[in-house]
Amino acid sequence: MSKRGKQIKIPAIYMRGGTSKGVFFLKEDLPTDPSERDKVLLRVIGSPDPYGQQIDGMGGATSSTSKVVIVSKSNRPGCDVDYLFGQVAIGQPLVDWSGNCGNLTSAVGPFSIYRGLVDAPLDGMAAVNIWQENIGKKIITHVPMKDGEVQELGDFVLDGVTFPAAEIKLEFLDPGADGGTMFPTGNPIDIIHVPSVGEVEATFINAGNPAIFVSASSMGLTGAELQGDINGDVDLLTRFEAIRAHGAVMMDLAESVEYAMTKRQHTPKIAFFGKAASYTTSDGKEIRGEDIDILARILSMGKLHHAMTGTGAVAIAATAAIPGTIVSRILGDARSELRFGHPSGTLKVGAEAAHDQAGFAVKKVVMSRSARRLMEGSVLIPNQE
Repeated sequence: MSKRGKQIKIPAIYMRGGTSKGVFFLKEDLPTDPSERDKVLLRVIGSPDPYGQQIDGMGGATSSTSKVVIVSKSNRPGCDVDYLFGQVAIGQPLVDWSGNCGNLTSAVGPFSIYRGLVDAPLDGMAAVNIWQENIGKKIITHVPMKDGEVQELGDFVLDGVTFPAAEIKLEFLDPGADGGTMFPTGNPIDIIHVPSVGEVEATFINAGNPAIFVSASSMGLTGAELQGDINGDVDLLTRFEAIRAHGAVMMDLAESVEYAMTKRQHTPKIAFFGKAASYTTSDGKEIRGEDIDILARILSMGKLHHAMTGTGAVAIAATAAIPGTIVSRILGDARSELRFGHPSGTLKVGAEAAHDQAGFAVKKVVMSRSARRLMEGSVLIPNQE
């Protein structure tokens, strides 16, 4: 970092990855002390903001646009780069490092090539081996190259993103929890006892990120809801957060419900599902029930996501491939590939699952995303010394 006047200048690239965007940094350009680093990142994004707008920062006032990524060259065998993701709370002084962002994962490969951390072919596909530090998992991203440069533009359409771009394929390897089952309780479905809510059936899953899956009907919903149907309903959001927090304790991810609500807001995610049905997306597209297998909606940082988180898609693929989960039960059977409907459109995902003496395990989840640089240069923050 270098000082200029009364502001500090930090090299960065502002990138879209999938249906999210965030500020990308090299690890060497940030403070080494975690608390000092977090102070810098909060100021970059513009948090905490009591107005909820992040006007004085790079954040976009939604969970999908209040994100930071730190990348460095990896010393781990078989990996090219280490990738650390931070979900920045909007109204609180919190950078939550508890999980990954699957959408921004798609931009890590291109960023690593731009910054010279990996060698890439002049043409064809550059396979970038990523170590995801938050969850301790390997991800392979396939980045299209042309004339020695990342191919950003193309005709791949990702619902939830306005403009087409080049397709980037992602492979999430062994996405389940290390040293045990993907189901932290050992059960494909558990009962959560939540005061003021009651008993709720849920699937606890560790794949991509920790997640809690419930049926839409258990919440009095259909699964076809859009952001306007959910995000203005304070009582419903409160019930979802109570279920999420109690589930976090049952998953051994939080020491208490209060801790989950205040210190671990990014994960576990909570999502709800309904039987396939026709609906109109947030931008007016008509989705036919016969063209999808299931309806899926996910909440992020206490609000309904406008599309689908990347790690949510990983967990959906994993639970669809395993019998007895909330997802496979709604589908009617387990399946290795499915297309689900989300608020902005549809997404196709696939998973390779195997069964051994320890139970079911998912070896790989595959999906496609896209990424693009939005701005290159530096971010500026006031000198806090």
